[in-house]
Amino acid sequence: MVTAGTNDSALRELAWAAAAQVVDPEIPVLTIADLGVLREVSVVDGQVEVAITPTYSGCPAMNMIALEIELALAREGMPNSKVRTVLSPAWTTDWMSDEGRRKLKDYGVAPPQTGGGRRALFGEQQVACPQCGSTNTEVLSEFGSTSCKALWRCIACSEPFDYFKCH
Repeated sequence: MVTAGTNDSALRELAWAAAAQVVDPEIPVLTIADLGVLREVSVVDGQVEVAITPTYSGCPAMNMIALEIELALAREGMPNSKVRTVLSPAWTTDWMSDEGRRKLKDYGVAPPQTGGGRRALFGEQQVACPQCGSTNTEVLSEFGSTSCKALWRCIACSEPFDYFKCH
């Protein structure tokens, strides 16, 4: 909680901690820090500004995320904070934390592959099933329940699953 004597450095740390706890409304097991959406927290003349980057341009969750950040900061005594959306550089799955990837898998969503690059562009990737671990899987649809996921099926265990797309 912010008190009268809180300096800018301490305020920034408190603001980062509060914002980092905000969860993605589409994948509620992930925080925006896990995703790498939380880019920066700065303090200028005692006012907190948080920079976020959407996973996809036009991501419908960003308005809710911005509102949740404002509410989290207000609860910590920072009611006049600003949230700014930063589009450049574009978000990449490389910004996801290892913890975030683990949380996705535990939630039943195959995490994005690291170093997918050219193979992923040409559909040559092998995605492991989050239920059984088999790589004997196939894509059913490039479009899943959200714009950042594709629908896959495991041939080994016959279970469908979401795959968090690389980009």
